[in-house]
Amino acid sequence: MIRTFLPAGAIAAAVLLLAAGPAAAQNTRRVSPDRLPAYWTLTNTQVNADVPNTGKNLDQPGCVAVTYLIGSNGLPQNVTAAKTIPAGDLAQVGVSAVKDFRYAPSGVNRTAEPVATYYVVGFNVPEDPARKAALYKQCELPGYPSA
Repeated sequence: MIRTFLPAGAIAAAVLLLAAGPAAAQNTRRVSPDRLPAYWTLTNTQVNADVPNTGKNLDQPGCVAVTYLIGSNGLPQNVTAAKTIPAGDLAQVGVSAVKDFRYAPSGVNRTAEPVATYYVVGFNVPEDPARKAALYKQCELPGYPSA
């Protein structure tokens, strides 16, 4: 296992919650990663992730957009890799990391309302800010309102 450190302020997450049924999925608030801190605060400063020893594109710059639901207990549910850039074996690593997230309600969410969101996990991210932003942009997901 590898310990992954979360960059400060880089909380992003998402979900396609169908486990509770279509009606529940329609009633669950979708929150963009940039608005998530108004609803939930990530409480852990590091996470464990299962990283394979070998695989496709493990050494390439990439990202995985992981969708999930933050349940009323602050735990990720229905964790799924929605997009992986470039295609390869990093999806399982992203899912593994997000499953280890823990949240506490914050801001306008004092009642611990579950929300659907997503988190973009970066791998071998370039140091150049423009290249880094371009990489993360490829993993953005539509359908999560910012306002």
